[in-house]
Amino acid sequence: MRIGPLAMSIALGSLAQAQAAFPPKVELAALQEHFARAKPVHPCLLATAEDLAALRGDKLPPLAAELAESVVREARAMLAIPPVTREQQGRRLLGQSRRCLKRCLFLAAAYHLTGEDEFVVRAQQEMLAVAAFGDWNPSHYLDVAEMTLGMAIGYDWLYHQLDPAARATIRDAILDKGVRVPWANPRHAGWSRAGNNWGQVCHAGMVAGALVTWEDDPELAAKTVHRALADVVQSMRVYAPNGSYPEGPMYWGYGTSFNVVLIAALEGMFRTDFGLDQAPGFRVTAEYVPLTYGPSGQFFNYADGGSGRGPQEAMYWFAHRYGRPDWLLHEDTVLRNRLSRLGDARTAASDSDRLLPLALLWMQPEPAADIRMPLHWSSGGHVPITIHRSSWTDPRATFLGVKAGSPSAPHGHMDTGSFVLDADGVRWALDLGMESYHGIESRGMNLWSSAQDSDRWKVFRLSSLSHNTLVIDGALQNAKGKGTVLRFSDRAEFPHTVLDLSEVYAGQVERARRGFALLPSGEVLVQDHLVGGKPGARVRWGFVTRGIPGEDLAGATVTLRDGEQTLRVTRMAPKGVAWQVYNTAEPPNEWDSPNRNTRMLGFEAVFPASGELHLGVVFTPGSRLAEAKAAELPFRALDSW
Repeated sequence: MRIGPLAMSIALGSLAQAQAAFPPKVELAALQEHFARAKPVHPCLLATAEDLAALRGDKLPPLAAELAESVVREARAMLAIPPVTREQQGRRLLGQSRRCLKRCLFLAAAYHLTGEDEFVVRAQQEMLAVAAFGDWNPSHYLDVAEMTLGMAIGYDWLYHQLDPAARATIRDAILDKGVRVPWANPRHAGWSRAGNNWGQVCHAGMVAGALVTWEDDPELAAKTVHRALADVVQSMRVYAPNGSYPEGPMYWGYGTSFNVVLIAALEGMFRTDFGLDQAPGFRVTAEYVPLTYGPSGQFFNYADGGSGRGPQEAMYWFAHRYGRPDWLLHEDTVLRNRLSRLGDARTAASDSDRLLPLALLWMQPEPAADIRMPLHWSSGGHVPITIHRSSWTDPRATFLGVKAGSPSAPHGHMDTGSFVLDADGVRWALDLGMESYHGIESRGMNLWSSAQDSDRWKVFRLSSLSHNTLVIDGALQNAKGKGTVLRFSDRAEFPHTVLDLSEVYAGQVERARRGFALLPSGEVLVQDHLVGGKPGARVRWGFVTRGIPGEDLAGATVTLRDGEQTLRVTRMAPKGVAWQVYNTAEPPNEWDSPNRNTRMLGFEAVFPASGELHLGVVFTPGSRLAEAKAAELPFRALDSW
């Protein structure tokens, strides 16, 4: 991106010395000096006037041209929709903040793509309506952050087109209801040092608001940027060591997209991000998205996440910045699928895809890419996951995602030891995903405590009862326990993961190990070894599926069917227990959402007098039946893997 006049006026000095280090070390005085010597110019946030002008015309790459047409089509559908109103859902105004952000960005982008004044008129109407709100709900600061970002983009990108009086009103709202709020009332600044997505989103919003209004309050702008550089590092530490995101792929899209907005905003102003992109793992974090995306077209959706995937505009920023077009392996297809749906009243009124026009600024023609991503991957970090897949290019490939970590992690579930499995284009072993926050909170239940007796674990989708892991005598996992990756191997002949789950089953067994292997035949082997169980205690082994089992459950093997595809599930150990189908479609409590067309296939085993139990199951994809070898393998104790 070209550097605009404001950035060119920067007083380099001590600011330039902070470019390479993480965490950044930037003196407040250096930022104050910069703003004292800078000259105001608009647009300046994320793009210059030249950048935006370059989007108009016939020189865009084909996919960018499709995106530009869709942005205009969606913005045109917004013209007939009334502005947002201050209507909270429970404790959140977030839905309305996101609609405001989407409308300001789409309408401002559509103006620069077409030059049509009707988009300015509608954007001004939106921003004046939001400016008239009494506040932007600072008690839930994500609401303020997203509202401020939307207003900042609309104000900055349409600065010269807005009526002067409207421009002043919008500017004052950005300052008084956005950027100044956490300074005026410290109880609304608790997000500043957050270690999760809150820090990324809120700092991005506040910095955006400060940078577009800096000429009206340069001291506030300097303080806001300084605090962001000092504190957002708490959120960015989660990418270490290998780019994984502890809150799962869905929240990666949220936190990381706003982190990219923050970096791009800083670089547009200062020609540096002061070293933020040096955070361990950040430069490779975009790889996490395709790694956790299965050939079924679904994410490995551990924690509070959905399995669906929409376009991620930040992926284009990462791919171009770090020279990794292979990270876009699925992105263009996902984007095109979404573009075909934009442009009607329903999508225009929603808050989805609110940052999508930013892809126009970050999308570059990319050469054909050799896939450099691994087939087998271990994330490390404090919420470890591992991935095993048989191919990047075969749509029938086997894909296995394995989850360790603790239920007490951010947005955590009692899913330690759980897994998802794809084969032949079908998600056979699935995660039910998140429960509606508002639906639980509206009942007065405490959704955000991870204490063992918390209401959180009374929610079916969040407890271990609904996950593809072990349940001993109907008890929950220990919320403060942690599962670790004991061994991980990417050896082609026997790629595998072994987890130590002893902490999450403390008090139920002395030792719990769970192993997963992807065999050369495309089959998946899952083994468990439990030691020190109470004789007579029952262990449920199970996985949630949409596959429909055959009627014969008495034997060792059950065949699941999903459309034309099949999966053979064979119980290797223990012998002589029947398969069972457990009801997940209709959960036990009135506050639980239904899980239509799902069921859990599993079995129960009893601890013998020795207190030691071995469990083993093999999954054989229907397309690999002729190659099936797992049933012929001799038993291998987990300690020998």
